[in-house]
Amino acid sequence: MQADLIIVGAGMVGSTLALALEGCGLDIVVLDAGPLTLGPFDARGAFEPRVSALSAASQRILQRVGAWPGIAARRASPYTDMRVWDGSGTGQIHFCAAAVHAEVLGHIVENRVVQDALLEALQARGTVELIADARLDQLRESADGWLLTLADGRQLHAPLVVAADGANSAVRRLAGCETREWDYLHHAIVTSVRCAEPHRRTAWQRFTDDGPLAFLPLEREGGQHWCSIVWSATEGEAERLMALDDEAFRAALGRAFEQRLGEVLEVDPRLCIPLRQRHAKRYVRPGLALIGDAAHTIHPLAGQGVNLGLLDAAVLAEVLGAALQRGEQPGDVRVLSRFERRRMPHNLAMMAAMEGFERLFQADPLPLRWLRNAGLKGIEALPEMKALFVRQALGLSGDLPELARA
Repeated sequence: MQADLIIVGAGMVGSTLALALEGCGLDIVVLDAGPLTLGPFDARGAFEPRVSALSAASQRILQRVGAWPGIAARRASPYTDMRVWDGSGTGQIHFCAAAVHAEVLGHIVENRVVQDALLEALQARGTVELIADARLDQLRESADGWLLTLADGRQLHAPLVVAADGANSAVRRLAGCETREWDYLHHAIVTSVRCAEPHRRTAWQRFTDDGPLAFLPLEREGGQHWCSIVWSATEGEAERLMALDDEAFRAALGRAFEQRLGEVLEVDPRLCIPLRQRHAKRYVRPGLALIGDAAHTIHPLAGQGVNLGLLDAAVLAEVLGAALQRGEQPGDVRVLSRFERRRMPHNLAMMAAMEGFERLFQADPLPLRWLRNAGLKGIEALPEMKALFVRQALGLSGDLPELARA
C-alpha cells in the first residue's frame, strides 16, 4: 500500500493530526495496534482512571478539528479554580479563571472520551484510511521514504511517517531515534474517588513529603462529589498503598489530602504507573517526525502532557499545510525542522519547569522548604504574576498555532 503520509498511532495526538490535515491534499493512512471500534458510552457509568486536564488551547484545537461536540456529548468536567499548597508548610496559591476574564481554567476529561470523540469524527469524515490491529514489526528507510512492515506481513510505503504511538513508540525504537531519559523513582497511583463534600469545580494539589497529590474535579449528572486522583509516591510507598484494602486506602488518602473535601467515601479500582521522563534528542529526520509522547513524556505534576501533544499536532499540521501551499515536499527535513524549531523549546521549557517543581517540593533541607513556602506566598500576593501563570496554563500566550488561537 502506498500513501503520502502514514500516522502510526490513532490516540489523541495522532487522530488530532489526521483531522487537522483534512483537505490538505495528502493521501493519509492512520495505523493503530488496537481495534479502533467505538463502544457504547454511559454518561452515568464509572469514570475511566486515566484522565487529562485539557487547557483552553487544547479545547480550541479539538473544537476546530470537530471533536469537541463528541466530547461534550459524552462527559467533560470544567474547573474554574485551582488550589495548591505545601503540606510541610504554610505556603499556598489560589488560581482563578475570573482573574483573566475566562469562564474556566480547563476541563478534566477521561482519555477514552477524547479518543472516542476523535475516532468518531474520523469515521464520520471518511477522508482518512484507518487500519486497525496493525502492529508495526519492521521499519526501513528507502530512497524515497519509509517502508513499514506489519506483524501480519502487510507492507506500506510513504515519503513521510509520523510517530504518534506513545511513550514506548515502536517507530522511535525501530528508526533508531535517540532519547534522553531518567527514572523519577516514583510511581503514580490513579483512580476515581467520591468525597463527602463537593469539589466546587476546583482542582486541588497538595505537595506531600513523598510527592504531589492531585484531586481533579469530575462531574456526573451535575454531581460534584467525584474526583480523579493522581498520587505520586516513592516506589516502596506506592507498593504499600496499592496493597491496602479499599477502606485503609480511603483513610490514608484522606489523611494525605488533609480532608479538604471531607471523608473519602468510595474508591474505584486503582492503577499504579511508573514515572519516567523521556525526551527525543531530535523530533525529525528526513521523512520522519515524532509528536506527543513519542517525542516527550513529562511528570504528570500539572497534567500538561496531552496539551503539549495536541500543540505538537496542530503545529505540525500548520507547517505541512504551509509547505504544500508553497509546493514543497512535506517529508523534506528542512520543512520538518520548522516544526521542531517551534515545538522543542516550548516542550523543553515545560519539562524543565515540571522537573524544577518536582525537585523543589521533594527537598528536605530547611532552607529549601523555607524557599518554596516563601515562593508560594510571594506569588499569591502578586495578582499580576498569578494572572501570568493562568494565561500560560490556558494557552493564551506564546507561539500558538492557528488552531489554538482565540
